[in-house]
Amino acid sequence: MTGAYVEILRARHAARLLVGTLVGRLPNAVAALAIMLFVRAEGGSYSLAGGLAAVYGVANAVGQPLLGRLVDLLGQPRVQLPAAVASALAMAVFAFVGIGPLPLAYAAVAASGLFTPPLEGGLRALWSSVLPKEEQVHTAYAMDAVAQEVMFTVGPLLLTLCTSLWSAQAALLVLNVVGVLGALSVVVSQPSRAWRSAPREAHWLGALRSPGLVALLAAFLFVGVAMGSIAVAAVSYADDNGGDAVYGWLMAGLGLGALVGGTVYGARQWGGEPARRLRVLVALLAVCYLPLTLMPGVVAMTLLSVLAGVFLAPCIACAFVLVDRHAPRGTVTEAFSWLVTTFTVGASVGTGLAGPVVEAGGALWGFAVPGAAGAVSLLVLLGTGRVLAAPGRGAVVAASSENDPNRAVEPRFSSGDRA
Repeated sequence: MTGAYVEILRARHAARLLVGTLVGRLPNAVAALAIMLFVRAEGGSYSLAGGLAAVYGVANAVGQPLLGRLVDLLGQPRVQLPAAVASALAMAVFAFVGIGPLPLAYAAVAASGLFTPPLEGGLRALWSSVLPKEEQVHTAYAMDAVAQEVMFTVGPLLLTLCTSLWSAQAALLVLNVVGVLGALSVVVSQPSRAWRSAPREAHWLGALRSPGLVALLAAFLFVGVAMGSIAVAAVSYADDNGGDAVYGWLMAGLGLGALVGGTVYGARQWGGEPARRLRVLVALLAVCYLPLTLMPGVVAMTLLSVLAGVFLAPCIACAFVLVDRHAPRGTVTEAFSWLVTTFTVGASVGTGLAGPVVEAGGALWGFAVPGAAGAVSLLVLLGTGRVLAAPGRGAVVAASSENDPNRAVEPRFSSGDRA
């Protein structure tokens, strides 16, 4: 099963790009929790911590596609590293100033979120210049989705470890410095320096002028709603069944399910139309949320949470293939960044939606929200099936050249050709 992943990691530059991107994204992965711990250490309220974290999230959602567009226009090193440094410096201002002058605190976290570098979209734009075969790129997408789950598991552990060893302020500073080093590792690599986006058609909508991409983003907005709402419902269930430890088990179960599902999905090659495959995966994702409404004992509920997470990473990996297919020429990084933004916004909407639902109907109705959101996502995919199945214009990326690294050429393949 692991042979396909090992083959990818043995490819020149692949392991470095993957690890560097994950390390560079670490500050963003733990930002909400880091802000919460720091504000509480400073004596601030949970409401203030939540407000600051929300501002960071909104700014991040705005910044990702904008910075992604700049990467497509200017190249990776000229955008990714300055953005990483600006984001870290803004968070350092927040760490040193604290919550005393609230306007400055809000401005600092907003700037940090806004300038978070689009390393996630940048890595996916690089895969086809690093890996020689289309099948390997699709496997790399699955590996990328699995690696995200690892990062979102390990990141909070590193944050709490740094906080316990030093302080919440030190943890905030250290993790952002580490993030800059991760971004630096990526942008000084040969593939990142050589990569150039294809010439793009000037259009104010950028990647969003692709109907297929817009349809995919609409569907994944509701996948994000499912993820945000399930976290709130899990808190309600845990409050009645053992507290924070139970909540931790449920979240770990979701992560484990995603790890297993993504690993198995990426270990084999899939034939057929990716849009049709995504509909099947989203349908399975929605169905696997429904058993959570049974709310059995803690052990059984943890096992059901594992089942609920199994199809998330495969859905994301399949979506990457469709993004690559439908991104207009010269907008590949921006297109992938839009997927990140849409998923983030959906999760925030799901969190806000599930709160009143849980208060009105308890955890039972809270766990019904993810299933309903998954069903809506499936309806969007069904309703836009023709648009998603249509041949995309193809995301044109630059192939690296030893003799002329600035020459942008057509990719060796388009993800929609044989998928």
